[in-house]
Amino acid sequence: MSAIFKREFKSYFTTPVGYIVLAAFYFFLGLYFYMIFSSGSPQIGNVIIAMTTVTVFIMPILTMRLMSDDRRQKVDQVLLTAPVKIWSIVLGKFFAAFSVYALAFAPTVFFEIIILSKVTVSVLPYLYALLGILLLGGALIAMGMFISSLTESPAISAILSLIINVLVLYMSSFTSMITVPEGSTTFFGKIWEKIVSGFMLFLEKAAFISVSESFSETIFSVMDIIYFLSIIAIFVFLSVRSLEKRRWS
Repeated sequence: MSAIFKREFKSYFTTPVGYIVLAAFYFFLGLYFYMIFSSGSPQIGNVIIAMTTVTVFIMPILTMRLMSDDRRQKVDQVLLTAPVKIWSIVLGKFFAAFSVYALAFAPTVFFEIIILSKVTVSVLPYLYALLGILLLGGALIAMGMFISSLTESPAISAILSLIINVLVLYMSSFTSMITVPEGSTTFFGKIWEKIVSGFMLFLEKAAFISVSESFSETIFSVMDIIYFLSIIAIFVFLSVRSLEKRRWS
């Protein structure tokens, strides 16, 4: 896994991809820090949570070549026939992308130091918000990696990833388009009402924007952490299955 990790991590900085991603993140981090610091807020966690939308739109650039580029250049044939476990290949690629993503939030450490030099604040909200944005990024990377494994075109992978990222982030807003049937007196009518209401509640609670925003609160939620870890595990597993299918095809 370490060899795959080193190869993928290095590839981000032998091409413009890594520099573009980091430059975009650093620009928006600096902008949000300036705006929030100027408003008098000492919470760097607000800067981090504000990066949620930026993360969704930049992440496809980070993940679009994870699997598809190897497939396009036929490098995947070498990897799939080498004495390397599929899990090692997938996890190596995942952690390489995640490491670049984590580097994007390195400036927040200096932001927090600046705040602590001015006022006395608790570090825990910052750490909790940082954990939340890293888990969100991990989930989006896992999803993007799986999508990248389905095509040999990085452009198609990026477009599909962007569409799905927007859907999972803002799917709670789709509840306004759903009408809950009310006033039914029949048994099946009441059942249908419960199903629709439950589905709307699911969209509101499962939307990434709802879960990520909960990390800006001071209440520690294990369920939110498990939710993102589950998303990561599911899509890493699907990526492994996708590669295994190609190995035996």
